[in-house]
Amino acid sequence: MPIRTRSRRGRLAVLAVAAAMTGGLALAAPAQASTSSSINYVAMGDSYSAGSGVLPLDLSAPLECARSTADYPHDLAARIGADLTDVTCGGAQTGDFAGSQYPGVAPQLNALSTSTDLVTMTIGGNDNNTFIDAILACGSAGALTLGFGHPCATLYGAGFDNSIDSTTYPALVAALTAVRAKAPNARVAILGYPWIVPATAVPGCFAKLPIAAGDIPYLRELEGHLNAAVQRAAQATGATYVDMSAVSDGHDACRPIGTRWIEPLLFGTNYVPVHPNALGESRMADQVADVVGMG
Repeated sequence: MPIRTRSRRGRLAVLAVAAAMTGGLALAAPAQASTSSSINYVAMGDSYSAGSGVLPLDLSAPLECARSTADYPHDLAARIGADLTDVTCGGAQTGDFAGSQYPGVAPQLNALSTSTDLVTMTIGGNDNNTFIDAILACGSAGALTLGFGHPCATLYGAGFDNSIDSTTYPALVAALTAVRAKAPNARVAILGYPWIVPATAVPGCFAKLPIAAGDIPYLRELEGHLNAAVQRAAQATGATYVDMSAVSDGHDACRPIGTRWIEPLLFGTNYVPVHPNALGESRMADQVADVVGMG
């Protein structure tokens, strides 16, 4: 859920270019894969769907989107033999479904039609910059208190939660309604976000995720609130909600390599921090396949 600001856009582009210049960029297969399957699959959404930070980059995608060929849509499409149209893009907000996110990047809804059979997405985390603002704000506050107390909860209280209820939830309903209108015959699945932080502070995590011990539960509850809004929007629009909360528990950014699905803010393996790694994207594909019944 990267920041939807000029600095965020520039940072994604610079990081992607840096990866290419250092030899970390492998040639990628086109996002549109032709198979004999009759399943017409469109992947929409933000960086958690795009696999932003996971190499190799998808060279058919705009550089600003930081889309990976190891994102969960590519994984899922390969499993079920679907024809994939991947329009996921790092930094996407619900408004980017109907509007152009970057110059020359078509609205994501343009990929849909009456022949679309399956649609998946993660979306909502970037609206109002709510969750990423909370991560950055809590990280800054935690660094100032050297990890003690709950400075972020004290400073921001219910502000982030109120924004989710007043703005993000109705935007999710509107976005899913628009998807349904453009793809009336499709199965539409929207994922919750996998856990970024544990339920309580984990010893040694502060060096990788500089958030005060008392603010870890605060951020966990905030993410839970966001996911609940996503679930309610799915129910209101007839979409399928793919719950990531149980399966991702214990695989947050505080865990060691090989266990964690989300990379930490510091000393991680992805070039975009606080995002799913390749293992996390694969596990997201697992959960979609199980919930949608295509496993």
